[in-house]
Amino acid sequence: MSESHGHQQPQTHTKILLTSLSAMVAETATFPIDLTKTRLQLHSSTTKPTNAFRVASEIIRQHGPLGFYQGLSPAILRHLLYTPIRIVGYENLRYLVVVDNDVAGGGGGFVSLSTKALLGGLSGVIAQVVASPADLVKVRMQADGRIVNHGLQPRYSGPFDAFSKIIKEEGFGGLWKGVLPNIQRAFLVNMGELACYDHAKRFIIQNHISADNMYAHTLASIMSGLSATALSCPADVVKTRMMNQEASKDGKVVYQSSYDCLVKTVRMEGLKALWKGFFPTWARLGPWQFVFWVTYEKFRHAAGLSSF
Repeated sequence: MSESHGHQQPQTHTKILLTSLSAMVAETATFPIDLTKTRLQLHSSTTKPTNAFRVASEIIRQHGPLGFYQGLSPAILRHLLYTPIRIVGYENLRYLVVVDNDVAGGGGGFVSLSTKALLGGLSGVIAQVVASPADLVKVRMQADGRIVNHGLQPRYSGPFDAFSKIIKEEGFGGLWKGVLPNIQRAFLVNMGELACYDHAKRFIIQNHISADNMYAHTLASIMSGLSATALSCPADVVKTRMMNQEASKDGKVVYQSSYDCLVKTVRMEGLKALWKGFFPTWARLGPWQFVFWVTYEKFRHAAGLSSF
């Protein structure tokens, strides 16, 4: 399969619908792993050491199996905004680059890995700016489970209550708290995920390792998951801590900026703390990408669209 499929004019509305449906399936299937990852990243090494299995066991003990789905609704809302913008945006940008290359007379439909990485990062940044409020609410509601474990009332009764309280207490701009580390992470994870999946799938197919089928999609998703995790995990740790912190009564916060959070985390917990939650992050990104890409590619085929 060549990259000449980019010459087809993108059917944007259909792709937005298909990416939204695929993202809902993937998010629901892997959300328990995401919750475990978030709780683990919020855990400080100054308290009793823990790991992903202890965190998961505590969630089951305190809340039962349904406890793994605390914060699912804002997560779904986030992906209804985030995923279509980044996936469809990347494909449309790639289409423009292929057309420009052919017009210039030297492209032949080829897009380099570095160009794909840049397009993936830019698509992720735009999508994250739009979806950041829903991401903030998701992280806050996931963190609420820890508050309940200490016998306290959760801060928010639901996503809409969270939105209203954040606007009331922190202003409308409070919905974009942590947007800078969010953007940094979005650039890195989409640079790794989209570019790697796109490039790896074409490598697998062009070298006749596999046809354009579920096997090729699975291999490509595994490789892109590892790449995205290695690049994004430090930014993910900083993003999670920045978004979860609240100002004290005197207006002070623990971290003044994402750089301050990065420095304090390394100083107090060591360099390896930046990859805290690497396994659950990869354990979620891998299955999420497998479910998403396989579902999305199947939906595209059923809708009469070319492969991604």
